[in-house]
Amino acid sequence: MDKKEASVAAPGRVSIRSRAGFVISSLSAGHGVFHWFNQSFLVVLPEIKRTFGLSNVQVGAITATREMTSGLITLPGGVFTDRFRRYWGAIMAACVGLLGLGWLTLGLAPVYGFLLVGIAIVAISASLWHLPAAASLSLRFPQKRGTALSIHGIGGNIGDVLGPVATGALLGVLTWQRIIAAYAVVPLLLVFVVLWAFRDIGGTRDEAAPPKDMKGQLQLTKAVLKDPLLWGISLVSGLRSMATVPVTTFLPIYMRDDLGLSPERVGVYFGLLVAVGILTTPLLGYLSDRIGRKKVMVPSQACLALFCLALVAFGQGWTLPVVIFCIGIFLRGDQPILTAAMLDAVGKNVANTALGALSLFRFALSASSPVIAGVLYEAHGIDSVFYYAAGVFCLSVLVLLFVRLKKVDG
Repeated sequence: MDKKEASVAAPGRVSIRSRAGFVISSLSAGHGVFHWFNQSFLVVLPEIKRTFGLSNVQVGAITATREMTSGLITLPGGVFTDRFRRYWGAIMAACVGLLGLGWLTLGLAPVYGFLLVGIAIVAISASLWHLPAAASLSLRFPQKRGTALSIHGIGGNIGDVLGPVATGALLGVLTWQRIIAAYAVVPLLLVFVVLWAFRDIGGTRDEAAPPKDMKGQLQLTKAVLKDPLLWGISLVSGLRSMATVPVTTFLPIYMRDDLGLSPERVGVYFGLLVAVGILTTPLLGYLSDRIGRKKVMVPSQACLALFCLALVAFGQGWTLPVVIFCIGIFLRGDQPILTAAMLDAVGKNVANTALGALSLFRFALSASSPVIAGVLYEAHGIDSVFYYAAGVFCLSVLVLLFVRLKKVDG
């Protein structure tokens, strides 16, 4: 990343908080924390199912609650964070605190309903965090947006790998309640660190300072929401998430309940699902900057459809980790590219609003998906879930072929 790009939002700053390396590494680390927690929850989900005696439909409802809550908060959250860009650091610190509170609620949940409350709090914190994090990278690295967002994605991938492996190992010696309660302490201790690190991240001393009042922000919002390109990209993102969520929700359940694998092994396999993304995510992001977003995303999602079908034929024995590895090549890599495609198309003052709309559509479609998959699982077995995911990935590819993305500058 060159220095000119890195100082777009805060020219002349010499503070470490304004340096490109610090910005992207600290944001990536924060991203990793959120993903560590999210993927760890999926590893303990089979144990939660056993403790509360849940059906697969009830398990799906937990994920559906997460998706629905995320969707409801993202668009108003995007407008709010665009309007109050100077307070992004405080907003991000509050998100970290909410993450700890949500996990504490999950760990202390006496009944099923409290699990839904806890996962909703976690969803709010993660959704709001991602808006200023992605927008700040877009502002600082406009010519290398896909690369920057993909590097940011590496932090999430590292959390995705380490979280399931560590949590799976801990399940061998601790109950899931104790693990979650212990994890809850970490973000609560990080609140003040985050507040210091990101205090200046929403600096507005550039030509694109936000409107002076909410009325002006709402006018910009109205204009951007009329853009058909925004909704085309959002539909692709929604379909992609609709296909991804059932796989990540029920693959651990399948490995634990149907295949009888140990929690430790489930953690390792689930970590493998995203480990390969540490290498492929930045490569895909770089390629999207060089050759175009669509030329990377179309084959990526087509391969995901193919490998979901491969789970039907090869989803057990020694071939299972091979298929999981193949899915992992593309599973995380094209989401940062979709985000970059959205930010290519909108102005700086509505970046969070556009991302909020993207997330709203994504979560609106994906909210029902784990419940649908749970019903299919109960009625027809895990193969029906994999067929369902593959079909939705194919639909996403078809829609993407008709969306005319803006060309990458530079």
